[in-house]
Amino acid sequence: MKQQLEGGRRPFLEKGWGWIKLAAAAALCYPFFRFLSFQVPRKPRLEKVTQKLKVGDVYLAPEFALFLDKSKVWAVSRTCTHLGCRLNYSEENHLLICPCHQSKFTVDGKRIAGPAKRNLAQFPVEKMSGTSEQGYIVTL
Repeated sequence: MKQQLEGGRRPFLEKGWGWIKLAAAAALCYPFFRFLSFQVPRKPRLEKVTQKLKVGDVYLAPEFALFLDKSKVWAVSRTCTHLGCRLNYSEENHLLICPCHQSKFTVDGKRIAGPAKRNLAQFPVEKMSGTSEQGYIVTL
């Protein structure tokens, strides 16, 4: 009977030791795999808009559209969330429209219609102060 118990313990202990070695190897390799997957965060790019804008004006840059209202200034991306086409601004409808597949967005970047499923990205805007230049800084 003692032989049966010992015969049953040995394989159990050998399997347990194998699992311990596997866990130790994984713990040692984890930092290495974390290092391989690390990506340096992209630095924000600042775009200056020095053009004088009046209330209700729209400034179109290749990557963003800047809108000026009585109470606020905001910028939205001009890249369509469907396939990445550059959006055009329709002055009569006050909409951003994709020329490729006719997705439509409000000036706030909210999707109205079309194959695009997501809203447009919004960018922070600051008024330039403390310099001789007048205008706005858009952070992309």
